[in-house]
Amino acid sequence: MILAPQKNSDAGAQTGLPLAFCLYNPMMPENLIPQRVVSLQPSVTVTLRDLGSLDRLVACTKYCVDVCPEVLETGCIIVEDSWSAKADQIMAAKPDLVIASVPYQMESVAEILKSGVPFLGLAPKRLDDIYKDIMMISRVMGLEAQGEPQPGRALVARMERQIQSMWQRTVGAERPLVYCEEWGKPLILSQAWVAELVEAAGGRFFGQPGKHTTEEEVAAADPDVIVAAWCGAGDRVPLEKIIPKRGWERTKAAKNGRVYCINDEFLNTPASTLIQGLHALAAAIHPEMFVATHGLRQIEETPLKHGGKE
Repeated sequence: MILAPQKNSDAGAQTGLPLAFCLYNPMMPENLIPQRVVSLQPSVTVTLRDLGSLDRLVACTKYCVDVCPEVLETGCIIVEDSWSAKADQIMAAKPDLVIASVPYQMESVAEILKSGVPFLGLAPKRLDDIYKDIMMISRVMGLEAQGEPQPGRALVARMERQIQSMWQRTVGAERPLVYCEEWGKPLILSQAWVAELVEAAGGRFFGQPGKHTTEEEVAAADPDVIVAAWCGAGDRVPLEKIIPKRGWERTKAAKNGRVYCINDEFLNTPASTLIQGLHALAAAIHPEMFVATHGLRQIEETPLKHGGKE
């Protein structure tokens, strides 16, 4: 069984591969390439799609379908995700590998392990972790053989180029303060990889990524831009309600109509979909430089304009 990658391991140092991959080979010989994969998070499914391996997907979650509708053509079955995994569902798909990613619950991890199927568990925090996870999936799937096309390396290189290009376009621009949340009750700031994307898109990320904050702290910081991307909510964040409810009407973001919703999968799915999130962030942070893109929705009316008073 393969648990979440651990860094600075002797095994990893000896082979140049992440520990999780090193632990994989004793369980399944290198020449036994997985042919029946269960994906328990959209990020895994998107990565398999990008690597050209959807034909080996035998089960995924309903959230995977939302982000990667191509899976409907594979005939794979729908199972619970890594937050609420069920061993019987996994076993029914007869997989030879289960791949999951954050978020987890201890009970769901126990269910995955109970299935007895080799398990690759990912827990990225930063963009560099995401790149390593993509490479790990590609290697485990047998796609990084020497002397042949290496889709994992190519995918990571494309992502890096686009993020670097964005950095170059925003160098020297004013850097507004950006409040970005992945959940609204309680308030939870977006993950570290989103903070990196905000910086690349020409902003300054408010607070400590992935941590709780309060309505009062945000109001006191007076952000220039507010972005909401709630996990599992798609684009359905009620922007017009949350601003007055939280007492944020007098923030610069609210007064200037700089309050946005970005599609959940563009910021909370640690895969190539983050590049779409990067472009949405750039349009929100620097509308004078970038045009609005798919997945970005702006508040329709600022509270002060809608019956408020200065």
